[in-house]
Parts: sequence; structure tokens; C-alpha cells
Amino acid sequence: MSAPSIALFTSNLRVHDNPVLHAAARGTGGVVPLFVLDDGVRAAGFDAPNRRAFLADCLADLDEALRARGGRLVVRTGDVVRETARAAAETGACDVHVAGGISGYAHRREERLRRALEADGRRLHVHDAVVTALAPGEVTPAGKDHFAVFTPYFRRWQAERLRDVLRPPRRVSVPEAAVSGPVPRRRDVSGVSPGLAAGGEAAGRRRMTAWTGSPLRRHAQGQDDLAGDATSRLSPHLHFGTLSAVELVARARKAGGGGGEAFVRQLAWRDFHHQVLAARPSAAHRDYRTRHDRWRRDEQEAEAWRTGRTGYPVVDAAMRQLAHEGWLHNRARLLTAGFLTKTLYLDWRLGAAHFLSLLVDGDLANNQLNWQWAAGTGTDTRPNRVLNPLTQAKRFDADGAYVRRWVPELADVPGLEGGAVHQPWKLRPAAARAGLDYPEPLVDLTESLARFKQARGLD
Repeated sequence: MSAPSIALFTSNLRVHDNPVLHAAARGTGGVVPLFVLDDGVRAAGFDAPNRRAFLADCLADLDEALRARGGRLVVRTGDVVRETARAAAETGACDVHVAGGISGYAHRREERLRRALEADGRRLHVHDAVVTALAPGEVTPAGKDHFAVFTPYFRRWQAERLRDVLRPPRRVSVPEAAVSGPVPRRRDVSGVSPGLAAGGEAAGRRRMTAWTGSPLRRHAQGQDDLAGDATSRLSPHLHFGTLSAVELVARARKAGGGGGEAFVRQLAWRDFHHQVLAARPSAAHRDYRTRHDRWRRDEQEAEAWRTGRTGYPVVDAAMRQLAHEGWLHNRARLLTAGFLTKTLYLDWRLGAAHFLSLLVDGDLANNQLNWQWAAGTGTDTRPNRVLNPLTQAKRFDADGAYVRRWVPELADVPGLEGGAVHQPWKLRPAAARAGLDYPEPLVDLTESLARFKQARGLD
């Protein structure tokens, strides 16, 4: 019998369409399905309660799926390199399989792991297109290492043939020598948003199956309707890899129509951001394209934004939903980010950090680069566009249903029926008559627009 192999799980917590597990399980010596609760991730501040709770669900579900196939998940805590090398030594594993990462931290961890394994006569195998549909760097423009504009990237992305979707292994045989610690439990995590969704591959696949039916076909028409909540809500499962981006693209293309095409485009945007960050890891904390901003500093305004007390109902509704669910509609992310960076003219890094503290799907590529897009320091080809919150509310929450859901003090106020809740000239007197504890608008939109234009040298 050959030596066992290690399948080192990172952001690919699934048994379906998992090249890492598929490759490790091909031999006859068994496989060690290993997940390390990484001290480095905690030290870097990425171990937010919502993601830790969702991760606990994912690991419990993965362990259950492996046990159904005769195996089990091996959980360790500490430094990934040390614990992986130790597991290899204990089980006699010669090969370690892992999904390719894109952040600077992931690259450094991968290189450390390679050196440690090679020093012991072992091999590291890095698999691409596990976390994304198309691996970062798979397509590049002539003479450059990545695409900086989405449209030409998407044309090339569309023309590429994605790898085939892999079946889950029928049987997983784990060596007895593979010692495991306890699988984390959600109930042991404090500070979790009360409306946080359940994690795990089983939950993700149920949602995927439901989504790729009639909701997907209607997606193109309702994707920006804030109250309609007509998006897939699959982003947490993509972030933790409980669902495969390759499989989602295949299903969306099979569904076809405008909804399928719109959803495929969104998945391509995710790949686009990953290839940008893979080529420019510093974009996680530095301007991708500097506008030489001298951001204002106003902690009171920043805190009003964080807590949903800006006096602009659609912004406040979004920020309260974020706090309650640890998730936010993409349109709501854009308008709240635009409000912080261009209306308040506060540093995008403040907002990105707050989102990462709450978002269950928060990762560096999508979070940081979407924030930079909104701030005009990223890949947006119109970096100085300003999203007026009143206009956004009129377009995407015309009847005020979204606001009344998340700002309940405005739900039953006489005079604020329908879209009137978004009209300051009606909101202020109605709130005063009702004696509401709802704040005055934090800034005047005309004045804030003039301030932004002056700061960017546009006036």
C-alpha cells in the first residue's frame, strides 16, 4: 500500500468538485483531510465572530460528509506549516495537496509550507481553480501581469474553457494515526450577528439548488431591488468554498437567459478581483490607483455611519442590516461605501475594516477592491462618480419597504407612507411631529458634493 496523502483544506470546505480532495484521495494509502485553525489568521485580525461561527458550521458539516464516506475531518490548531508537517510525520504522508491562495499572507504561507515539506523529503501540490472559477493569472493582457479593467478581462474569461466539475469521492479512508482536536461549535462563539445564516456545504447546496431554478431566471430583473432580496446569497459559501465557483458557472450557463448571464458576470467579477489582488497584494491596504486624497478625519461621523444614524434612511437601513445579518446586498454595499468615501470623504480603509469585522463573506479581494472601486482609487473607469443616496433610494427602494424593514422607527409614521420616507422635506417634519429619535442628516448633499469635487480638483 502506498503512503497516505494530506488534503489541506483552506477556503474549499466541501467534498463536491474539490480538486484538492480529489487528488489526495486517488491513491491507495488513504487521505488525511486536514484543517488547521490558523493562528496567523487570528493574529492578522481576520478572525471575526461571524466568520468564525460560519466556519464552525462548515467544519462540522464537512466532518459529517467525510464520515458518511468512511472518513473524518482532522482538526488542528496553531501554525499551519508546523501542524501540517507534524501530521505528515505522524501518518507517513509524502504528498500534501492545497488550493492556491491569492493574498500576500497565503503566498507566504504556501512558500513556508513548501520549504518545510521539502526539507523532510515531502512534496507540496498546489491546485488552481479551486477557490475561483478561473485561476488568477490564467489570462493576462499582452505585456502585463493582470487585467486592470473588467470588460476586456470578461471577454477573455468568457472564452476560456473551465475545468470539468469533479464528483465527490465515494470513500475516504483516514489513517488511524491522524490525531484530531475537537471540531469547533458555533455556540462557543460570542459576538455573532443574531441573523447570521447557517454555514456548511449541505446548506450551501440546498440554497444553490433553490437559486438555480426560477429565481435565477428572474435575476436580471430583480438583482438591484433592495427590499426584494432577490440575490443568491451564495457569497458566504463561495468565500468558505462550501460551493464551487466552477460548478456555479456551469449551472448558470445551463440555465441560460438573462438571469444566467447576469449571474455568470457577477462570478467573473469575483475572479477579476482575485486576479488583481494576486498580482497586487498591496491593494489590500494601499490605493490601487492613487487620487492623492487627503481624507477627512471625523470619528463622530464615522460612528454615525457604522451604527446607521446618518439621517439618510437607505444608508441607515443598510448599515443596520449588516449588523444584524453579517451580510449585505451588493447595491447596499456600493451605496454605503460611496456615502462614506465621497459624501463624507472619509478614508475607504475605515469602511473596509468595519465591513471585514462583520461580513461573513468578507475576504480581502472582494471587500478591499470593491471598497476601492467605490472610493475611486481602484479599477473603476469613472473614479469620480458620486452615488446620491436619495437618487439611489428612489431607484432601488421606491416604496420604502427596505427602509421600513431595517429602520423600524420609520415604519408607521403618518406622512411617511411609500417613498415619502426617502424625501427629507417630508421626513423631517413627520419625524418631529411623531417625536422620533431619528437624527437629522449628517451632511448636506450639495455641500458634500462640492467638497468632494474640490478635494479631487474637479471644480
